[in-house]
Amino acid sequence: MDITAPSLHNWVTATRPWSFPASSMPALVAFAYVFFLSRHDAVEVNWLLGVLAIIGAVIFQISGNLISDYFDYTHGVDREDTFGSSRLLVNQVFAPRTILWYGLSFITFGVLFGLYLTAQTGWPLLMIGFPGFIGASFYYLFKSRALGDTLIFVIYGPLISLGVFYVMTGALDWRIIALSLPIAFITVNILHANNTRDIVHDRRAHIRTSAMLMGVRASVFKYQLLLTLAYLLIAVLALAGVLHWLTLGVFLTVPLAVGNCRIMAQASKDRPENIRDLDVRTAKLQLAFSVLLSGLIFVSAWL
Repeated sequence: MDITAPSLHNWVTATRPWSFPASSMPALVAFAYVFFLSRHDAVEVNWLLGVLAIIGAVIFQISGNLISDYFDYTHGVDREDTFGSSRLLVNQVFAPRTILWYGLSFITFGVLFGLYLTAQTGWPLLMIGFPGFIGASFYYLFKSRALGDTLIFVIYGPLISLGVFYVMTGALDWRIIALSLPIAFITVNILHANNTRDIVHDRRAHIRTSAMLMGVRASVFKYQLLLTLAYLLIAVLALAGVLHWLTLGVFLTVPLAVGNCRIMAQASKDRPENIRDLDVRTAKLQLAFSVLLSGLIFVSAWL
């Protein structure tokens, strides 16, 4: 294999920086909610550890991205005619072994980072972080057994949010888990849109995804249901007093969600190009939803 020396841009692209909101946004929302509680409930907060926890979540995501790309390429999931991924392996910019070691380097750094935060806080952080380590290391195995959606939901929702909340406050709180769920619903839809588009290619690679098992029609319903639940839960949390009523401003992103649902309705096993970029559009929705929600939580802390 003739591979030229990758550029710095290639090394950065391999980490898939456009995907970082998947991990950073639930962490940011948790950070904002801790600020809200600190203004209303006199909670003692370690702000520096909160920032470090957000960085740690992104580090683990990077490792998961790289290791997943390695296994997707070596198992024939990513090929010349498939969509998605950074395509650096498909285009032979990197040797597969290089991407694997790149990912293992990040996961090693992430583990050391996590152990430092544990030393500063307490052993419960290990219980929160261990599933993240497993997910980053073995995501391909979960994905190929139709468990990818479940894994992403748990890690990129409750676990990241709870981890950030714990290192900042030293406490565990059900409210932060509830608040993480709307973001988790949208984040799962990033993967679900990808898997729905790739049903034919994934079957060729002999892996099973939830979209493949459900079929296109049920997959469309699932996508639309998860987006609906994301907004409904924000309303429920506001009505229950967990969130300030001002956070209902997140409904300003509903037109983006409706547009995505209309695109998903065009999904077809025979015409995957109909939803070619829906995973990217869903990621943009997750970013807009999370940034707006975080901002509104910050603002509402002063009211």
